[in-house]
Amino acid sequence: MTELEERAAGILLQLERRGSKRNRDGMARYGLTAEKVFGVSVARLHDIARRVGKNHALALLLWESGWYEARMLAALIDEPSRVTVRQMDRWARDFENWGICDTCCMHLFDRTPHAWGRAEAWSRRKAEFVKRAGFALVASLARHDKEAGDEPFLRALAWIEREAHDDRNFVKKAVNWALRAIAERNTRLNRAALAVARRLAARPEAPARWIGTDALRQLRTPASRARLARTTKPRLRAMSERRVKARATPRAASRHR
Repeated sequence: MTELEERAAGILLQLERRGSKRNRDGMARYGLTAEKVFGVSVARLHDIARRVGKNHALALLLWESGWYEARMLAALIDEPSRVTVRQMDRWARDFENWGICDTCCMHLFDRTPHAWGRAEAWSRRKAEFVKRAGFALVASLARHDKEAGDEPFLRALAWIEREAHDDRNFVKKAVNWALRAIAERNTRLNRAALAVARRLAARPEAPARWIGTDALRQLRTPASRARLARTTKPRLRAMSERRVKARATPRAASRHR
């Protein structure tokens, strides 16, 4: 056994000791079921991840163990720059519930250079949690990618309309999540997303109607409006600063003629 394998085995033993039937039962009530599960809290997993530190090779070993908590930990300690498309597809095929799906998307996949490509590809897949991952990735990118322009999100709105007919609970909730996250990114995307939500609310399919009406309801809440305001102000400030610099440049240049 290599040193890395010994370390992985030690972590698995620690997870087993930290697990409990009470936690397993509680997880099951929220749809967090898996073939192999210890029953360790998410807070404990984050604590272990901080102590372990980033380690791509260790993440791969932990994932291959098949244990739910080990895979959650793998998503938390992996190094985004070393993650490949092949790894993302392989891990996505292993998703057993919404918890591991969303953790991978929010803490790892959305930080890789392959995020948008996988989001588009997975949004068309039939497997429930792979398809959910496509829209969870869009939602995560809307929250975390501060540098992206509007165009990728405008394209994602078309995926949302295309797949809004899917009546599977964990798919339609992710589609709704992606729609709301895009709407809260800035005012331009808010207008586009609200237009999509209204069209969905008027469609005959029950899943599409729910996605649209629920998004419209939640986007009217004070909390949602506050999130939009927080994301819009820095963007407007940056645009204003760029305009000031653009106006100042010709004058500065003329003084040196």
